[in-house]
Amino acid sequence: MSSSTWCSPTLFQKVVHYEMGIIVCATLGLLFVVLMPVVGLCFGLCRCCNRCGGEMHQRQKRNGAFLRKCYAVSLLVTCVVISLGIISGFVANEHLRAQILQTRKLAGSNFRDLRTLLNETPSQISYVLGQYTTAKEKAFSDLDNIKSLLGGGIQEQLRPKAIPVLDDIKAMAAAIKETREALLNVNKTLGELKKSTARLSTSLQDVKTNLEQSLNDPGCSVQPERATCDDVRTTLNQLDDNTNLGQLPSLDKQIDNITHVLQTDLSSLVQEGYKSFNDIPESVQNQTVDVVSGIKSTLNSIGSHIENVKEQISIQNKLTGFSDQIDDVETYVHRTLPALEEYNSYRWLGGLVACSVLTLIVTFYYLGLLCGLCGYDRNATPTRRGCVSNTGGVFLMVGVGISFLFCWILMIIVVLSFVVGGNVEKLVCEPYQSKKLFQILDTPYLINEEWKYYLSGMVLNKPDINLTFEQVYSDCKDNKGVYTALKLENIYNISDCLDTQQFTQNVSSDFENMEVNIDNIVLLDAAGKKNLQDFISSGVDRIDYGAYLAETAKTPTKVNLLTFAHGLEEKANQLPQGSLKRSLASNAQTVRMIYHGQVVPLESPMKTLHQSIQDLQHQSSGLGVKVHSIISSLDAAQNFIANSLSSVIVQETKKYGNMIIGYFEYYLQWVKISIMEKVAACKPVATALDSVVSVFLCGYIIDPMNLFWFGIGKATLFLLPALIFAVKLAKYYRRMDSEDVYDDVETIPMKNMQTGNIGFHRHQTTQNL
Repeated sequence: MSSSTWCSPTLFQKVVHYEMGIIVCATLGLLFVVLMPVVGLCFGLCRCCNRCGGEMHQRQKRNGAFLRKCYAVSLLVTCVVISLGIISGFVANEHLRAQILQTRKLAGSNFRDLRTLLNETPSQISYVLGQYTTAKEKAFSDLDNIKSLLGGGIQEQLRPKAIPVLDDIKAMAAAIKETREALLNVNKTLGELKKSTARLSTSLQDVKTNLEQSLNDPGCSVQPERATCDDVRTTLNQLDDNTNLGQLPSLDKQIDNITHVLQTDLSSLVQEGYKSFNDIPESVQNQTVDVVSGIKSTLNSIGSHIENVKEQISIQNKLTGFSDQIDDVETYVHRTLPALEEYNSYRWLGGLVACSVLTLIVTFYYLGLLCGLCGYDRNATPTRRGCVSNTGGVFLMVGVGISFLFCWILMIIVVLSFVVGGNVEKLVCEPYQSKKLFQILDTPYLINEEWKYYLSGMVLNKPDINLTFEQVYSDCKDNKGVYTALKLENIYNISDCLDTQQFTQNVSSDFENMEVNIDNIVLLDAAGKKNLQDFISSGVDRIDYGAYLAETAKTPTKVNLLTFAHGLEEKANQLPQGSLKRSLASNAQTVRMIYHGQVVPLESPMKTLHQSIQDLQHQSSGLGVKVHSIISSLDAAQNFIANSLSSVIVQETKKYGNMIIGYFEYYLQWVKISIMEKVAACKPVATALDSVVSVFLCGYIIDPMNLFWFGIGKATLFLLPALIFAVKLAKYYRRMDSEDVYDDVETIPMKNMQTGNIGFHRHQTTQNL
């Protein structure tokens, strides 16, 4: 199949297509090599026979000055082009020499990277597998903290149902105590106010009696005292108590009822409910000791299994095989580099000589142009040209002679460099950059007729597996692991070796079989519920708060006693001196004393009592509804705990178990990804291959070589027009042996050198070359 592949018309056509240009150019170069010495020999013999411009006679032409200038400009331009080629040759030659000297450093860097890849792989594998300890410690920490994680999770599920009810009962227990305190304060204040208002009523009645007795005085029967007495008598009905606090019933019955309610310590009962709720984590921990111990044992077994996996991983074995090959390659490179550097010095010297020969030729042309231009005298005849001009012509002919002598040798160098550099660039460098080279190497049965894929047969001993050079190179370029790049799963499947499903199933089974019984959660017992119901029956919410508020809102007296006393004094002042006047004035003073001594002290307690009754009314408002709502919520919460607690425990246990197992599933997934993608990342291999092909072969050698043959080749090719222009131009600079002479000086602008001669004749001079 290999021979048929190579002989296929398509592949042959591609090879011919790639090589056609190189073959044509190489053929032209070889023709140049063959023809130039022949042409040079013929040209030299022809010149010796005074042919091909060898005759030292210049015929005068009307456009001679124009031709001279054209030849000079053409030669100058050609020399500039040749100079650019020579500069390219010098630069390429020196660059190639410098790059070859960098090869040792480049090779050392790549071998160090490959060594690092080989040496660090075992430690990377050990590190990845060793991270199991971290996952196990995290799992052990959570298992030891099952009290807060699992027990706390169950608590959090029950909290929205239980805690608000307990908080409401706790608040109600505090409210019962506050209600009793409020009733006691109201009842006490009410009793004191009843006594105070009774004393006030007695005092006012005494004043009223005294005034009535005073108004019975005989002085009140005569005018105008009689009118004043009648006026005072009409105001006596204002001296009465304004409140009926004595008619308000006592609150002793309600106080007794609440005192009976408080005989049951509702706060303690609530605390017991809190305690039963808070004891859930402790209960969970006590009941799961054996299960946790079994799970830890299973997790330790997983660790032992992973330790065994380390011994089975074949990455290191494969890399060890590569290590031997790297040793051989490194030894070969270190043995070959000195010879390469030595040969490179010879090559550099040869390139320098070639460039120097071209430099010598173009230097003669430049000197010829310089001397010819500087020494040319347009008034001098060909036989009378100056020494400088003649020297310029000689320089040009020397350049022509050296061109014929060496240009064919230079072309041989160009052809050899072109064939090597062009083929390597076209057949290696460009296909390598486009990865077509890998596609050729990956052609089935190409390298080994018995193997479909050579690389898989060599690495995996399974030539039917689609493992290609291009795929390995791309994976390594992306810095993937050797395991993925070489498809080592075909000989060692890390997923199967790290399959701990059996262990995780055991852990899951342990969690599923975990029995957690929490049946002692009682938020409030029957005594507590009865206590709440007794509070409803205490009658606090049925007190006639309207009557209490109406009486406490009144002023102690019907009239302002100070105003009454002031008016009484004014009326007394209208009476003449006597016992009646003194009696009225004395009673007015008594009224003032009653106001300051009894009325004023009553005002503040009555306001306080009024406010206390309002607060008590607000506190007891809707008491029955509140308590019934609390009892309903309590029953609902207790029913939820009784009916749904088991499902909550199962749900939280499963969640807790998944969290523990998740550590190991995440760890195992991370191990697989690390070994497949990170461990033994083979980018150094791709870098080494790039260094050999792209950097060393193509960059260090072929690119400078191509620049060298291009520059030297261009310069060599342009020697052809340069020598033609130089030969033509030399006639105008060199001193001739003879020249054309005319009798008619107007015909040719050259003076007649011999008078008396008629017509054209040859004028002879002596000149040797």
